Amino acid sequence: MKVLDLKCSHDHRFEGWFASADEFESQLSRKLVACPVCSSTEVSRVPSAPRLNLSTSRTGRTEQPSDSTSVVQAAQPQQPAENAMQAQARALHFMREILAKTENVGDRFAEEARRMHYDEAPARNIRGVATPEDAHALMEEGIDVMPLPVPAALKEPLQ
Repeated sequence: MKVLDLKCSHDHRFEGWFASADEFESQLSRKLVACPVCSSTEVSRVPSAPRLNLSTSRTGRTEQPSDSTSVVQAAQPQQPAENAMQAQARALHFMREILAKTENVGDRFAEEARRMHYDEAPARNIRGVATPEDAHALMEEGIDVMPLPVPAALKEPLQ
């Protein structure tokens, strides 16, 4: 199994797991590799450090780095790419939390928001789809709305 570090044309970074490097190239050429954040299929590999299994076959224990190694690692500042990946992870976590704590009313968003605002329906956290015109009309009526683009990867369960 090959674990590759990838990035899309929008500079979102993520990992991909493939049976081989040839399998990655095959899937990439068929546009089957997509960014989990924005669904872009313009994906490329980024340089990465090899992952090594340091366990010994006789003892079954994983070797621990020496104290001097861990001091050197701790003293190194985080790379910008790591900060970007952490920000993406936080954003995805935030989006998943919103999706879990809201009811999807789909195309009925504007209608349902109005019903709740005018006490015709119970107040609750909802999400759905609205045109820019509908969202503007809701705001003019004093109904708070917030556009929140949801990445395609979060709209469907993982395989």
